[in-house]
Amino acid sequence: MAAHGKPKPKPQGAPAPPPPPPPPPPTAEAKKGFMRRMFPFLLAVNLFVGAYVVVRTYYKDSPSNKAATDTDPAAADKPLPEPVAAAVVPAPRVFPPIPEEEQRRVYRWMLDEKRKVKPRDKAEKRKLDDEKALLKEIIRAESLPKLRRL
Repeated sequence: MAAHGKPKPKPQGAPAPPPPPPPPPPTAEAKKGFMRRMFPFLLAVNLFVGAYVVVRTYYKDSPSNKAATDTDPAAADKPLPEPVAAAVVPAPRVFPPIPEEEQRRVYRWMLDEKRKVKPRDKAEKRKLDDEKALLKEIIRAESLPKLRRL
């Protein structure tokens, strides 16, 4: 009489089937996989926090902050040291003028470098063309603008 998927009636003296076993606890393999993913993350976080703390304390202890905090009233009582006599400043070095031929070589080299540049858009191309035209004009001129050595 158990037609159409209906369960058969159980006899009255039959024992009940045992409950299904509980699921097995997570294996050590699952724990290893989790730690294999988490350990690098935790290590990176720890390094970033450490770097943040070091940089933060570095900027807190910077000399500019120390100079501003050193002006306390106790230090105002002490006399300031006398300034040292005028320091001897060496005269700036004077270089001989750059020969005109060497200047022309420098301008030619600049023009060659400008020719190697690949412009990205029309505005940059126009700017490069203007610079190259100016360099060509300078190179062809009879007298060159003065260059100074630093």
